[in-house]
Amino acid sequence: MALRRAGPISFLASEEGHPAAQYHESLPDPLVTVVIPTLAADARLVECLESLARQTLRDFEITVVDNSGNGQARKANLPGAVHILESGRNAGFGAAINRGVEASRAPLIAVLNDDAAPHPRWLESLVDAIQRRPDAGMCASQVRLHGEERLDSAAMLVAPDGSSKQRGHGHLPEDYPEAEEALFPSGSAALYRRAMLDEIGLFDESFFLYCEDTDLGLRARWAGWKCLYVPDAVVEHHYSHSAGRVSRLKAYFVERNRLFVVAKNFPARMLARVPFATAARYLWHLWYAFQGRGAAARFRAEGNGASRMAWYVLRAHFALLASVRRLWRERRRIRERARITPRVFRRLIAGHSISARKVAQL
Repeated sequence: MALRRAGPISFLASEEGHPAAQYHESLPDPLVTVVIPTLAADARLVECLESLARQTLRDFEITVVDNSGNGQARKANLPGAVHILESGRNAGFGAAINRGVEASRAPLIAVLNDDAAPHPRWLESLVDAIQRRPDAGMCASQVRLHGEERLDSAAMLVAPDGSSKQRGHGHLPEDYPEAEEALFPSGSAALYRRAMLDEIGLFDESFFLYCEDTDLGLRARWAGWKCLYVPDAVVEHHYSHSAGRVSRLKAYFVERNRLFVVAKNFPARMLARVPFATAARYLWHLWYAFQGRGAAARFRAEGNGASRMAWYVLRAHFALLASVRRLWRERRRIRERARITPRVFRRLIAGHSISARKVAQL
């Protein structure tokens, strides 16, 4: 993939104490690289960058990875100091993040959606939390629905069929007030330790869109790394700004990629339960669709019938069969690096699980 990169630029504070973008050739490596993938490079990205300019922690750089294929970020005249990497095509969320990581030498990598606006102490809170815990390889932010006093996520949960959902979605922030261990962060606003990424590998680029954070988080847990939820690291998120809440694109990739997650990460005893948990989720989707609730109802409201949903489910399973040999090789590599037993992994998931009914209801 051909990439174009601007010169080494970092945010600094001006003499008056205000954020100022300045060009410096001899700056040392920053503590944090913030990687932001983008397709549209629109007003949401501008809002994101302006929010980053107000961060209380100053030792960071910003890398915008342009997946538009036509130089949208370069044409947008973005505010502040950024590195711009151009992928030449839409290579997917995980591939964009990986290019940003590979272009960085910072020991900490922050991942941020282009439709997310962090509060001023976002980076400072994440960095402080991870530096206090050498066993933590990742941190989850308190992600709020933009303009609302409700949560998008307070870390993530996993269902018995491999579906992953945001912990606390729709709840008040006060319902999750404590800094505590979580399962893994939402990729919309997360912090990762480079040492962990060097050990377990980067995002799986075959996922293209959705569930990459689930796969990475579970691989990290197999390797013994912990995740911390940091409620002081607040981000406002325009939920599903790019692909839509229940688009056809999302319906297919969410279903296919949860199968990839299961094939790579679930131990044998959990795999045996997956077909039954999947059937239960499908039934709950039907139940809530008839009541006009949940994702299935929203999918129908956009003019998609049951036959189209069935086709996406079938197509997802065909994709699983086509990828089974690769997934089996990756599964073996994960087990070779594992520092916990399958029994410990099962207990970990059980402690951070979500029911099939709740998945269908959201």
